[in-house]
Amino acid sequence: MNSTLRSRCAKAIGAGALSVALLSAGTAGAFAASPSAASPRPKPITAKPTGTETAKPTRTSTAKPTRTGTPMANGSITARVSKAQVKAGQSVTFTGRAKGVKVGTKVVLLRMHNGKWTALKSSTVLKNGSSYSLVTKFNNKGTEQLRVMAGKVVSPTVVVTVK
Repeated sequence: MNSTLRSRCAKAIGAGALSVALLSAGTAGAFAASPSAASPRPKPITAKPTGTETAKPTRTSTAKPTRTGTPMANGSITARVSKAQVKAGQSVTFTGRAKGVKVGTKVVLLRMHNGKWTALKSSTVLKNGSSYSLVTKFNNKGTEQLRVMAGKVVSPTVVVTVK
């Protein structure tokens, strides 16, 4: 009986050490018992960095990552400009194609202004073949950072210099 008791104690101590190791590594959530409505969600374990290690998150979020200021979506859209340099008041045409966006979705031209993306009056809708074309004029001299948005999908930034 003593050997059975010692064996059980050794197993319990080993399991406890394994649990501590898993908790310190931040993987306790992977071994949690099946979720139930009565049990609260476990809180993430956080440790203050001592300066000798690199800070790593202890639990990953279920939210999809986003770039700052960029709406998240499951599609893509391209943006090409007819002229990278124009004179003030001259027309510029933006063209491109979208993937994962419904035909008929409104396409809006966005401009970076004071650190925020703002919509310009230029807009159109996606045509059959998921293509678009829109025309706008820039009256103020300078460099314009622009992109197009269809639904929640945004294109990479395009730069136009207005002289």
